[in-house]
Amino acid sequence: MAADPGGAAGPAGPAHAVPDARRRIPRTDALLRDPRLLDATGRFGPERVKSAVRRAQQQAREGAVPPDAVADAAVALLPRTASGLRPVINATGVLLHTNLGRAPLSAAARQAVQDAAGPTDVELDLTTGVRARRGRTALAALRARVPSAEAVHVVNNGAAALVLAATALAAGKEIVVSRGEMVEIGDGFRLPDLLVSTGARLWEVGTTNRTTVQDYAGAIGPETGFILKVHPSNFRITGFTRAADVGELAPLGVPVVADIGSGLPAPHPRLPDEPDARSQLEAGASLVTASGDKLLGGPQCGLVLGREDLVRAMSRHPLARALRVDKLTLAALEATLTGPKTPTEQALDADPEQLSRRAELLATALRADGVDARAVGSRATVGGGGAPGVTLPSAALSLPEPYATALREGPVPVVGRLDGGRCLLDLGSVPAEDDRRLAEAVRRVRAGER
Repeated sequence: MAADPGGAAGPAGPAHAVPDARRRIPRTDALLRDPRLLDATGRFGPERVKSAVRRAQQQAREGAVPPDAVADAAVALLPRTASGLRPVINATGVLLHTNLGRAPLSAAARQAVQDAAGPTDVELDLTTGVRARRGRTALAALRARVPSAEAVHVVNNGAAALVLAATALAAGKEIVVSRGEMVEIGDGFRLPDLLVSTGARLWEVGTTNRTTVQDYAGAIGPETGFILKVHPSNFRITGFTRAADVGELAPLGVPVVADIGSGLPAPHPRLPDEPDARSQLEAGASLVTASGDKLLGGPQCGLVLGREDLVRAMSRHPLARALRVDKLTLAALEATLTGPKTPTEQALDADPEQLSRRAELLATALRADGVDARAVGSRATVGGGGAPGVTLPSAALSLPEPYATALREGPVPVVGRLDGGRCLLDLGSVPAEDDRRLAEAVRRVRAGER
């Protein structure tokens, strides 16, 4: 039979001389021996890594990935962290940004959390071998930080501290509170609803803008559990106002519970109007409740400080067990209290001139790389309900507005703010050691990378 003049080949002809590229896709076991995927298995577990490998192999079968790049594709499909939480650079200028987890922990606190991740002596006396008070060293550190308190206790957040006080000291009784202090504490949680849920009854006194000591005195009776003083969060009332302070209320003959919210342990020169635990106790407060993850600069927890008999009643109440903190929180809290300055303290004490120099250096370096970057003055805020209305002198890196979204979506997310059609990266909330990472993130956007 004559050969086909068109050169068509039979089943064994040239069309099958080159193997199908899909046959070159590496086997799963071979891919899992890649050092990067071996390391990922230790961080994410074998099933998660195998799933990424299978997805990468499927991409190669569909022609989207070359066979020799399957391992790279599998690595790219893996998450950056073992949880859904992603570390970000907070360049908003809000020191305690609630949406970003409030206070960043110090290096000492982070190390303490890592050290406490395994078995610890959290409730064991290693000398005697018998059960010991839970978190005793953290409680001792808190007591030492605020020596005006006779006793201390720690629960899982600031609202829990107030709930435990109301439950242990005023369930079935009355809590006397000013109408001007019936606040909403965030995310729709309102103080009246929180307190009433404990079985206490609220006796509101005064008006929105004016409450006197006589208003409180007129409400006190045999059913009074305590007087509650609440520091307003995220707002200020100005003008024709009057509020009775703790020193005026202490002589009225019933316990005074001061909820200071932001957890400042002692007065701070840049926050002259922010209540602190030491001053409130010295003025006569029976108890102070506060958050640990705000101006204290520690982990999320609720602090209870004050009279020994009241703190004991709270700590021995059945609800205290449901509100207790874990060993990691205790470790971070103790390291915060006994260690060096926290990032929050450093930010509060930052030198405005030094912030300006950092901004100028960053802007100059980025302009050399073709970025429209400028150093500008700025005003930072405390955030987290602390020091409402107070601003702190700061400096920022000003970039074109589109950078805001690109930086937020980058591999190292940077969260800034928009102001006057520009993206501002406020250095008041950025530790100096993060300047290099900040600049790299901006350069990545300039280069069109994500």
